[in-house]
Amino acid sequence: MQVYNLEFSEQEVREAVAAGRLLSMEIEFSRLCNFRCSYCYVEDRASHPDELSREEIRSVLLQAKELGAQKIIILGGEPSIYPHLPEMLQFLADNGLAIEIFTNGSGVTAELAELLAQKRARVVLKLNSRDAELQDKLAGKKGAHAIIARALANLRSAGYSKNGLFLALSTVICRLNIDELPDLWRWLRREDIEPYFEVITPQANALANNWLNVTGPELKALFTELAAIDRKEFDRLWEPQPPLVGNRCMRHQVSCLVTARGEVMPCVGVTLAIGNIRKQALADILRHSSVLNDLKNYRETIKGPCKSCEKAAECYGCRGAAFQLTGDYLASDPTCWRNCGNQN
Repeated sequence: MQVYNLEFSEQEVREAVAAGRLLSMEIEFSRLCNFRCSYCYVEDRASHPDELSREEIRSVLLQAKELGAQKIIILGGEPSIYPHLPEMLQFLADNGLAIEIFTNGSGVTAELAELLAQKRARVVLKLNSRDAELQDKLAGKKGAHAIIARALANLRSAGYSKNGLFLALSTVICRLNIDELPDLWRWLRREDIEPYFEVITPQANALANNWLNVTGPELKALFTELAAIDRKEFDRLWEPQPPLVGNRCMRHQVSCLVTARGEVMPCVGVTLAIGNIRKQALADILRHSSVLNDLKNYRETIKGPCKSCEKAAECYGCRGAAFQLTGDYLASDPTCWRNCGNQN
């Protein structure tokens, strides 16, 4: 099984941790977004005058490269409507950095799809349901399903999911879509699109919308069913383990997030600013962060049932869920079905 975002091997992760280097970096170019997703981790989805300039973005991208980053993951806001996205894609390509972009598809025109294909960007398109009414409800925008469908068509026309062009669909598991997810999983496999299903991190908008919630036993049943589908129908083997279906998230070993205002955080769920690139070099921020040090040494620092779990050598649960629900990024993950009902 690969670790973190479908790509890095365990050996690569171990070597990066030992050397104190990055393998990837997540970055927000802007927080402006035209969707209002009910589960979004971003509470305020408007752009701000103090967001990073293009010069500041380019600087931190080069700093990440110096630290060993091979891939830059573009988050948002909605990056496809960021006005300088083509310029940034060119800059990343010119500097030999692989590109991954998470998008709701709004700005994925035929032209942008062709540019993404030219740069061989890994594209993760957000789709939570093939039912138009439900997709629009979850996205908080009428017509969202049609927007996503057009983006998918443009990406396919540009060659995506063929010729080595990586295309995935990002889906959050929630109360409204859980029954359709096995069929969605099968459809994606047959279309050669990588399914990227994940448990919602209980923060920001998700906390205000408890109608999204799915119980631990329900999550276990879904993960187990999807693993059986992959094993029996697609000859893919993996063990059910939250928070990512068929994958493991231990991103704090090899990555970090830079927000649109320059704050450096462990990830979108562990919303603790460990520094700001406008005040310190990225290398200094990462080197001196006690939070990241705790997370890298999780076998010694993790608490509660997660510490004694049989999976402790290869999993530390969702640190974002632990932090958002307990205030302690080292607490056991309360959303994991192995821990449900246990005290942290």
